[in-house]
Amino acid sequence: NCNQYQAVVSTQSTGEDDEIDRLKKSASKRKGRGLARSEVLRGDFDELEGETRPGGPQKSIEGWIIFVTNVHIEATENDIFDKFSEYGEIKNLHANLDRRTGYLKGYVCIEYEQYNEARQAVEQANNEDFLGQELKVDWAFVRPGKKPTSSKRKERRRGRSPSPDSD
Repeated sequence: NCNQYQAVVSTQSTGEDDEIDRLKKSASKRKGRGLARSEVLRGDFDELEGETRPGGPQKSIEGWIIFVTNVHIEATENDIFDKFSEYGEIKNLHANLDRRTGYLKGYVCIEYEQYNEARQAVEQANNEDFLGQELKVDWAFVRPGKKPTSSKRKERRRGRSPSPDSD
């Protein structure tokens, strides 16, 4: 009885071993980033709406999210909601509060349903005075790649500053 069991187990394992050997031979060996050229990534994928250039805004699953920094700590959610509802219908507003003081931490995430509303908020509210502080507004999510640099930055990097020894 024991010998019959061993014979059955050995024939099953031999069949499994043959199958494993066949799979190993058919698999290609890759090092590093071989997946990038594989069939997996050559599929047809859905595109999210919005700009397609690298560094441009990217839609989250729910909508278009902007990140507002340098918000005055004594600002309330109602103040922020009133300010940013000028640009469109706000779908969600998230303002973190400091547990110890109860004041705003200085940044807010605002979600718009429509791209044009979010774009208008980014363009018009950036560098605008709000309760005595200059707001900084930008996209929360951007497409991978380099963000286009502004012309001011290029001008600044053109020349070298003079060395302290030169007159």
